[in-house]
Amino acid sequence: MSVRFRRPALAGVICALALTASACGGSDSGDDASGSSGPVTLDFWGWANGQEAVVKAFNASHKDVRLKYTKVTDQLTMQKQLSNAVKAGNAPCLLQNTGEYVTSWVAQDALADITKYVESSKDKFNPGSWAVGQVQGRIYGVPTASAPAFTIYRTDIFSKYGLKAPATWDDFIAAGKVLKKHGVKITNYAGEDPSTLEVLAMQAGAHWYSIDGDAWKVDFQDAGSLKAAKVIQDIIDNDLNSTLSFADYAAVQRNFDKGGTATRQISTWQMSGMVQNFTDSFGKWALAPWPTYKGEAAKTPAGTNQSGNLTLVSKQCEHQQQAADAALWMSTDTGAVKTMASPETGSGVMPALADSASYVPEAISEKLLGANYQPAQQIVKDSLSTVTTDWTFGPDWTAMFSELQSQWGQVVGKKQTVAELLAHMQEWTVKDLKSRGINVKG
Repeated sequence: MSVRFRRPALAGVICALALTASACGGSDSGDDASGSSGPVTLDFWGWANGQEAVVKAFNASHKDVRLKYTKVTDQLTMQKQLSNAVKAGNAPCLLQNTGEYVTSWVAQDALADITKYVESSKDKFNPGSWAVGQVQGRIYGVPTASAPAFTIYRTDIFSKYGLKAPATWDDFIAAGKVLKKHGVKITNYAGEDPSTLEVLAMQAGAHWYSIDGDAWKVDFQDAGSLKAAKVIQDIIDNDLNSTLSFADYAAVQRNFDKGGTATRQISTWQMSGMVQNFTDSFGKWALAPWPTYKGEAAKTPAGTNQSGNLTLVSKQCEHQQQAADAALWMSTDTGAVKTMASPETGSGVMPALADSASYVPEAISEKLLGANYQPAQQIVKDSLSTVTTDWTFGPDWTAMFSELQSQWGQVVGKKQTVAELLAHMQEWTVKDLKSRGINVKG
């Protein structure tokens, strides 16, 4: 089925600010839920470990609908491939994505409004996860993951040098300076991955995008952003970070395993790569709460590529109801959820279900944590109760993040400061939104 694009500017204004009730899909969804005979095949694109097993289980338990799975390399590759597919009119029915890209794809008229198919299942999910798939109250995706976040650190290295798990970012920097003396980095900043800036800004109370009346407000230089920038700049200026690119994923994992870098700020799903690639450091890791800003209460960044995953339905899909039902099944079937929650069989994602805490034992690795496995469970549960819900993703997030990504390597390489990057992103984002015909303040 061919796709009809609204002009991006118009779509951005209407969908982002919901100026009309039927602006973002709904009645003209193109669903053919007419009871056609024979099995329906739905293309499903994703990158997460465990999805192939879930698809196999779905196909074994459904006669009228089958999923055809295609594994995409990673999250950023998904955006590029989806963009090409949408333009060519052959987008998949179902696709994995993360929360920051939903508004952008809605603004491009690429997603189906599946509210009428899934809203009755709202109570099965926790509120924070359910909100990830919404734009102005309409639902475009079914959440697959909650968003706990925490520090994982090498207990043997910290003990050897008389260090405790950092409670604040000041503690983190101080510990990094001690470790540096012994040839150990406290964290890794990949030059292609600016999500560090995003999540620290989010935790600090920044709001890069917000809606102000009938316009988008852009502010990359608010107090929260500058607070995050100072922490990151101190780490870079003092050479406390490794600079290993995830392009060589094995090398990054080997560095952690061999003790070259001693901590990561992660969610449960990142344990999967550690378990699958480590050989030497099993049992030497422990969890601690995500560091706070001095004097502030615990606050966990959420809804990013850290773990704000969901399954979206494309507007080009000719079987939108079946696709929505399949998405619900993958997020609620007990076997499917357990498969994805385990770092051994899946991605170690915390489920988006209302009772996500009951899956914590499956979502973290006893092999990795050893004697620290039991106390780690409470760290994850506590994190789930401090997830921030006041962050808004803008209508040009995909383009903005690509620009942020292109500049981040210069920050890691000490060719520009974080403050300079934020100033650039302020100017660039306002200009980009205006070029799309979107009303913007900033």
